[in-house]
Amino acid sequence: MAVRRIVKRLALISSAALLAPLSSPAFAETSAAAQFDTEQFDCRQLAEWDQPESPLEWFERSLWASHCHVFQARAVRIGIDGVRTLALSRDIQDGVEREVARFLDGPPVFFERRGRIGRMNWSSDDEGVPASPAGIARHIDQYYRLSLGSDERIANRGAMRLDIEPLDGMRFGQRLWLDSETALPLKRELIDDRGRVVETFQLTELQPPRLHEGGVVLDAYREPQQQSWYPAWLPEGFVDQPVDSDAERQDPAVGHRIYSDGLSTLSLFVEPIEEGQERLIPGLHRLGISLAVVRHVMADERPLQVVVMGELPPRVLVQVAENMAWREAAE
Repeated sequence: MAVRRIVKRLALISSAALLAPLSSPAFAETSAAAQFDTEQFDCRQLAEWDQPESPLEWFERSLWASHCHVFQARAVRIGIDGVRTLALSRDIQDGVEREVARFLDGPPVFFERRGRIGRMNWSSDDEGVPASPAGIARHIDQYYRLSLGSDERIANRGAMRLDIEPLDGMRFGQRLWLDSETALPLKRELIDDRGRVVETFQLTELQPPRLHEGGVVLDAYREPQQQSWYPAWLPEGFVDQPVDSDAERQDPAVGHRIYSDGLSTLSLFVEPIEEGQERLIPGLHRLGISLAVVRHVMADERPLQVVVMGELPPRVLVQVAENMAWREAAE
């Protein structure tokens, strides 16, 4: 079933869960058929920017740094499914970012993503700074409390701790340790709504990162594709985002929508249930560090399978799944 293949792919991505550089909504995936805007962000200007002072400035700088630095690293991921070690690499070719993760133990997994700086829906086309890092920083400041912790040492580098605490119980928090020199994330802890650390991802060895001497492509501003269905309820601050997925293009029957508050992300899938095809079991499922809620519903006299997935409290995923709505055919 198409949704099963897509959810399996997202579970793999969740298992890789590679700090801000790979998981940030500021990163827009691309494909060979993607059309780029000619506008670019010149990474060399980061060397001229003043040192961040406030927590929000550190957060925004970490996003820019994640787009503009080239490096190789080793890392360890500690989650409910055990401990895994990884080799990471990141480079920029012709303004397009390429990030690779390879698990060094357990089942062999190779994960690659190519993309550019996403603009997404909190950055309008006519803004003075139309790229996501600035827009994300403004947006999350409404839903999270950011504070600076003590200086520490991660991967033999000085680090500044950044605590990101949700202002409600609708999303998870994070603790980030940012490289004091570059603002690159060196460690991340994902903290659930009960205050428990559900995943730790930490670089153990980082070759000296190099600032890219050129530009990184900014994604063209895109409106999200409309579907015949939509969530009638979402936690405050979650905004509809464009979807650019190879899996979706290969399975046109699957409807896919993404919503993000700038830090947390919801993925929604709707697929017709065909007679004789295997179905996902309704209920709550764990996929790596993500959770997924599956429902079978009737809409327009057709049986449909709904999957809501994300690193969010289970009750939030359930409430989204139970409040799906369909537009009238005339619309």
